[in-house]
Amino acid sequence: MSDYQIETPRLRIRQWQDSDLPAFAAINADPQVMRYFPACLSASQSTEAATRYRTMIAQNGFGLWAVERIQHHDFIGFIGIQPLNDALPCAPGIEIGWRLASRVWRQGYATEGAVAVRDYAFGQLGIKELVSITAAINMPSRGVMEKIGMCNSGEDFLHPLVDDVSLAPHVKYCLAAK
Repeated sequence: MSDYQIETPRLRIRQWQDSDLPAFAAINADPQVMRYFPACLSASQSTEAATRYRTMIAQNGFGLWAVERIQHHDFIGFIGIQPLNDALPCAPGIEIGWRLASRVWRQGYATEGAVAVRDYAFGQLGIKELVSITAAINMPSRGVMEKIGMCNSGEDFLHPLVDDVSLAPHVKYCLAAK
């Protein structure tokens, strides 16, 4: 496998590297980034997550890929696809998702990367439908979902693994391959 799977004009979407781990831990410890999640993650939890993502990519050829900005050669988060958690009422399905460092927000990176991953999933992998879920109050992610062509399915649900009453209500967006 090459060092990356997908490249856009500004982003390299690739397999994880050990050098990504400190920056990933910082992203997951940022309360701003994690405000729509139940809690920030510790450095060890971040490393465990990155190890899972790396293994999934190695085994399946897809997953939640590391993202770096080409011009700056800096890791900024992840964008990718993965099977929905079986515990969710909206499973099964293939979920597209992203998490980027707050320092790069509002520059179009999430949309640019998600469009490239969407196109790769439909074109190269032959996936027929992508879904994306988030806390109903997470308007920034919902905006990215809409920018990449997804529509709210109307299948709202309470996330069974989230106890916080403000974060448990979730929405599901969908997009079918053309």
